[in-house]
Amino acid sequence: MFYVYVLRSLKDNKRYIGLTNDIARRFSEHQRGLVKSTRNRRPFELTYYESFSQKSDAMKREKFFKTGKGRE
Repeated sequence: MFYVYVLRSLKDNKRYIGLTNDIARRFSEHQRGLVKSTRNRRPFELTYYESFSQKSDAMKREKFFKTGKGRE
């Protein structure tokens, strides 16, 4: 199973969109500061996620969220 997820920083209220095959582990990595791109924006809340059986479908959805249309 693959997951596309949206985190919201409680520090600066900005969003982070990611893709993983283990959402619990990945969220924990974000919270502990192990992800370089989000290290200085902790703590986070998981605001949304979707699951996919195919990685290619998850990658398409992640790309959509990262576009202007997906951010709306």
